[in-house]
Amino acid sequence: MAILYNSNLQRATFFLMGFQGLEGLHGWMSIPFCFIYLTVILGNLTILHVIRTDATLHEPMYYFLGMLALTDLGLCLSTQPTVLGIFWFDAREIGIPACFTQLFFIHTLSLVESSVLLSMSIDRYVAICNPLHYSTVLIPVHIVKMGLSSVLRSALLILPLPFLLKRFQYCCSHVLAHAYCLHLEIMKLACSGITVNHIYGLFVVACTVGMDSLLMFLSYAAILRTVLSFTSCQERL
Repeated sequence: MAILYNSNLQRATFFLMGFQGLEGLHGWMSIPFCFIYLTVILGNLTILHVIRTDATLHEPMYYFLGMLALTDLGLCLSTQPTVLGIFWFDAREIGIPACFTQLFFIHTLSLVESSVLLSMSIDRYVAICNPLHYSTVLIPVHIVKMGLSSVLRSALLILPLPFLLKRFQYCCSHVLAHAYCLHLEIMKLACSGITVNHIYGLFVVACTVGMDSLLMFLSYAAILRTVLSFTSCQERL
């Protein structure tokens, strides 16, 4: 199938190659994928419903779990249209605006997920290492601020990516290997230099996933140290 490009960005398209060579099995492959999607959607909706309706779960740890469920729902719904479109209708073409929109949500929600996991580790750190301050530090207003800051940080860091990609001309192949749009893969199709995108992409990863992973490691290391010291004190007694 020809891959089209027009100087008008709105008419340009990419071609999603996801599951290449398995075209004859798309009907069968769609069954487990639909089951996985339904499981993810129903499972996360159930988590949200239980947390909302059970007053005993109105605690910081479960609020963060609810945020994680929302993020997983968003990621599922961001990839679902193109994946199932390929399986059911062999709809492989995607307009550049739609592709960039999908890219924005996939990467933003991935960073939000990292931030929420960090928030959960902070919650456990305060609960175990500073239990007397738990009820004063992790109050609802602080939890809301942590959630909003996670979304804002992620969205603001990812927002420049579509604009950085928009300035390129894609005179080479427009074929994407996955069934959805990702920054790194689109960037490699550009004809001009991609140094700025490379540097900014590394900066985003370092400031988010890299920093979050380091802080999570330090949080759980402190928790482990506290638990081990508490255990050793009990043994001496």
